[in-house]
Amino acid sequence: MDRYPQKRCVEPVPESLSETAISQVSMEAEIPEVLYRGMKDFIGLNPCWDQYQLLSSAIAHFLVQNGCTDRAVTERYLNDLFTISKV
Repeated sequence: MDRYPQKRCVEPVPESLSETAISQVSMEAEIPEVLYRGMKDFIGLNPCWDQYQLLSSAIAHFLVQNGCTDRAVTERYLNDLFTISKV
């Protein structure tokens, strides 16, 4: 049995919504406690970051490292890569 089952959503986006109209998507995910503690500690040490920015950055990093060529994703990844954290 898979410990972390993944659900895939392949519903098409209605044509009335353009790509620019979709700027944010809400999601809910369970993460291991060790990742939660690491995220909490990082955010505590870096007040310019919040949980949403951290997860967005992590997802962009994952996508770029796995071959995503979308310009917006790459731009997000590079912006976060060169942002200096105040530790």
